[in-house]
Amino acid sequence: MLEVNEYARVMQKLYGKSLILESPTEFHPVLHFYFTDALAHIDFTLGILAYNYMSPRNIMSMEYMRWRLDEEKVGDRVHFPGFVNWLKTEHPEKFEELPMLWSGVYDSDDPAQYRSFRIVLNPDDKKAIPAEYLSTFIDEFFDAKFVKQLYNTSALARLFDEFVRSRSA
Repeated sequence: MLEVNEYARVMQKLYGKSLILESPTEFHPVLHFYFTDALAHIDFTLGILAYNYMSPRNIMSMEYMRWRLDEEKVGDRVHFPGFVNWLKTEHPEKFEELPMLWSGVYDSDDPAQYRSFRIVLNPDDKKAIPAEYLSTFIDEFFDAKFVKQLYNTSALARLFDEFVRSRSA
């Protein structure tokens, strides 16, 4: 890479973030998994756009992302996509508060998806996702109000647990 492109600058923004004032051990385990998962997809998308596809950084990320595919199927994590769609119909105010990446990728009516671990907003669009979107995703996931919703005692965590209980009954 001869010069720092717009995606590398957004990646620097991502790596400048910190949860140092938070207690991730007290985060709801499923919400924490999907928080970390979203950050991994943001990182992977930025890496592919900022660096050579076969750079060591991207190769390591691909291996990590492959491992995460199986982890999504462990325990209550499997309920997360259904939970997002349930929020959309049953608690639209909570759905609207979700980060755009979660509400896009997991809403069954939205074309956004993870494709080969990259974030794709519209599968028919062949252009790279604009750097501004990735920057917005980072801002939303590190917004203090959203981070508070990751804790076990938050309204979002309680709603997720309620959703899982309703599916187990």
